[in-house]
Amino acid sequence: MAAAAAAAASSETKITVNATDTDSTSSDFDYSQRSQWLRAAVLGANDGLVSTSSLMMGVGAVKSDVKAMVLSGFAGLVAGACSMAIGEFVSVYSQLDIELAQLKRTRAAAAANEEEDVGAAANLPRPVQAAVASALAFSVGAVVPLLAAAFVVGHRARLGAVGGAASVALVGFGGVGARLGRAPVGVSCARVLVGGWLAMAVTFGLLRLVGSSTGL
Repeated sequence: MAAAAAAAASSETKITVNATDTDSTSSDFDYSQRSQWLRAAVLGANDGLVSTSSLMMGVGAVKSDVKAMVLSGFAGLVAGACSMAIGEFVSVYSQLDIELAQLKRTRAAAAANEEEDVGAAANLPRPVQAAVASALAFSVGAVVPLLAAAFVVGHRARLGAVGGAASVALVGFGGVGARLGRAPVGVSCARVLVGGWLAMAVTFGLLRLVGSSTGL
């Protein structure tokens, strides 16, 4: 009986220790490790959505033709995705060069063992991954206003559909980014939504003014 009780107590202790280790591991998870792809994806989606929506609404301010809006939006999608990919690749590659130089200096100053070397290399930024994530996310964001405008006949209704779809998508992207990054959801959604509204309003107003003054 005493041996059985001791074995049961030992198994309970092991289970408790394992549970504690699991809880500690999950609570100590570093969410900043997600920033390499999360930052590029969220920024790319927001940029694609806001820039394409603003461009289409600006064109819609002076042109009532649906083809002009859709073609301008598609051109903005292609150009923006390429621009985001190239810019992200150059930016992250520069960061990689800096961190590699710092890693070499650290290894020269203190003889690091193989495990430390692997850990340091695993945390280095990946330019290609960041560029692809940024371009794909930009395309996903840019598709939203294109789809909203393509199936609406009336001009005013089309502008409202683009603005409404962009607003809903902005809230969704802001919420997803906040949840993945463990940031306040309400504040993130409001910040992204207000920023998108400002960009669309400025573009629409300026092109409307230019169109009315030039007779377009």
